[in-house]
Amino acid sequence: MCTSSEPGSKPVRCPICGKPAVVAYRPFCSKRCADIDLAKWFSGGYAVPGREEDEGDGGGPPGGDKGSDADKG
Repeated sequence: MCTSSEPGSKPVRCPICGKPAVVAYRPFCSKRCADIDLAKWFSGGYAVPGREEDEGDGGGPPGGDKGSDADKG
């Protein structure tokens, strides 16, 4: 089953098992394969590359709490 609307295009394959993808679960072939992929994200099996954060950063949003005391008035 080809899930693309372009004639002659290759069918999309499930990145987990390699079977043809199903539109309802694209790019996966089933809920099972979609859940396997989600579990890999949750367990740290996948990672988005990026720069490492500074340890002293505090983890707060950009701009911090500046001005929050002035608004309490």
